[in-house]
Amino acid sequence: PRSAPAVSPQVGSHQDISHESLSLFRLLEPHIEILVLGTGDRVERLHPTILKQMRECGIAVEVQDTPNACATFNFLMSEKRMVAAGLIPP
Repeated sequence: PRSAPAVSPQVGSHQDISHESLSLFRLLEPHIEILVLGTGDRVERLHPTILKQMRECGIAVEVQDTPNACATFNFLMSEKRMVAAGLIPP
């Protein structure tokens, strides 16, 4: 039998964002082209390795504060882009 990948979407802060915590987004079908991440009240920097790993999977990552991430997600959806969002409440 095929086993399902272990996915842990439990992210409490930007410090919890890792290659593993983003694994769900790499599994989505159809494949997304952009991942919008909202990091709470303010924009937080992610480790460059995480961004590089996502780019290597063909996914661009846009990191913003959560209110702007929501607006960006909605705009990209209105343009019919293949987009997903990971949002940490402000």
